[in-house]
Amino acid sequence: MTLEVQREGEHRFVGRNERGAEVRIGRTGAEGAFSPAELLQIATAGCSAVTAENLITRRIGEDSKFRVGVTADRREGASELDGVHVTFDVDVSSLDAEQREALAAAVDRAIDRLCTVSRTLKKAIPVTESFPTA
Repeated sequence: MTLEVQREGEHRFVGRNERGAEVRIGRTGAEGAFSPAELLQIATAGCSAVTAENLITRRIGEDSKFRVGVTADRREGASELDGVHVTFDVDVSSLDAEQREALAAAVDRAIDRLCTVSRTLKKAIPVTESFPTA
């Protein structure tokens, strides 16, 4: 899969994939754009949502709606995140206490086993860059 980020103007970039999807990227506070750190958080929440979707809809209903919030810890002035926290907002009122606990445990296991983004962040993989010199 080919992904790219192209500069569109001062502090304005567009990320694209081969399927035609685009996302605007900019510095923190840029109007209509995600910062790179926000994208990392969104990717974490999105991966968790995609991973948990079938588990949730099977137990609560195919038409169930849910939200996945995400926050991050960052020390003042730091150029890195110290932690990312994903929170599911799901109406589980149709389940009894035992079913709620079982669903929460199943979601945790699935994310730990299958969510590429969370697994990668926990692993802290190497990142390399190349830049033309000739």
